[in-house]
Amino acid sequence: MAETKKVLIKIKRQAGPQEPSRWEEFSLNWRPSMNVIICLRDIAENPVTSSGKKTTPITYDSNCLEEICGSCAMLINDKARMACSALVDHLDQPIRIEPLTKFPLVRDLSVDRQFMFDSLKRVKAWIPIDGSYDLGEGPRVSPQVQAKGYPLSSCITCGNCLEVCPQVNEHNQFVGAAIISQVRLFNIHPTGAMNKRERLEALMGPGGVQECANAQNCVKACPKNIPLTESIAEVNRDAWKQALLGWLLG
Repeated sequence: MAETKKVLIKIKRQAGPQEPSRWEEFSLNWRPSMNVIICLRDIAENPVTSSGKKTTPITYDSNCLEEICGSCAMLINDKARMACSALVDHLDQPIRIEPLTKFPLVRDLSVDRQFMFDSLKRVKAWIPIDGSYDLGEGPRVSPQVQAKGYPLSSCITCGNCLEVCPQVNEHNQFVGAAIISQVRLFNIHPTGAMNKRERLEALMGPGGVQECANAQNCVKACPKNIPLTESIAEVNRDAWKQALLGWLLG
């Protein structure tokens, strides 16, 4: 009888922000198309380490399982990526899994990415429509603007771009590439352009676009292949124009 193929997983665990961390190793039965989320589910069904010690299921975040919700971002073999699209057959073993480091830890692999959502609020990353009156048909958007905006709209707020950015650290409050790209998205929309100045002003303060040091790690880490450096460059130009000519623009 052929021996069952195994998958070896090493997971960094921590019961809470102030608790000590530890590593636990698990040996799982391999099966086709296995991804990291399946590994974590298998551990939940039988939380026993490779040494036979009983433990608890791993705490982690996930939802859509198809790289859309952005919740399962974590470090896999030292690389920030989505666990749902990380196939076991494409990973070196033992597979090392750790939480993202640029966000406050909740427990195990779960982190609090509230900073990203607060930053989106800061830059007003939405199109304000109050619904108090009939707006009629929506504005016409040229195919060129649609083609420019569509990839920007695919951001899943996973936080991978912040994880790999050297400017996101304890010494500043850089909002990161994802938020800047969303400013670009809403500024090019005919209705969103009405609040363009407010968004740019929000990015001209501490932690804004000027904090980018052009490391370009964000582009490599983005699971949706968003042209983040293009967004940063364009928003930076617009911010400079507003800073220099804002008094003329009214």
